[in-house]
Amino acid sequence: MYPALAAARTSTVFAALLVCASALPGAAETPDCANAMAQQDMNICAEIDWQEADVELNAAYKQVMAEMKAMDADLPPDLQGAEDALRTAQRAWIEYRDGNCAAAGFPMRGGSAEPLLVYGCLRQMTENRTQELWDLVNY
Repeated sequence: MYPALAAARTSTVFAALLVCASALPGAAETPDCANAMAQQDMNICAEIDWQEADVELNAAYKQVMAEMKAMDADLPPDLQGAEDALRTAQRAWIEYRDGNCAAAGFPMRGGSAEPLLVYGCLRQMTENRTQELWDLVNY
């Protein structure tokens, strides 16, 4: 089969799957998270909670990074490094968070509640890290 034809066929199949999935009842609906009882709904709500916490973390990181840059600008070159230190710490924290939360899911490994444990961990660690970032500049 020609590569272009294979790519076109793959794209067509993928598009058809997307159309079918969007036609499923409730496929595009967000559950009522205040009253979620089904495991799938609780998992979706836990992911939403984590995503909201991640948005707050990213906003905090951006603002704290700007303040770290300002700190560096006020220091002699041999004392600068706040910006680099924060970037290094944040990258290491992300690796730690992801590994820690993957481990947190193992009590339910392979079960329908595993995502609930993982997303709950991601949310909690992300909220904690957001506070840690604010603490760096609100001393």
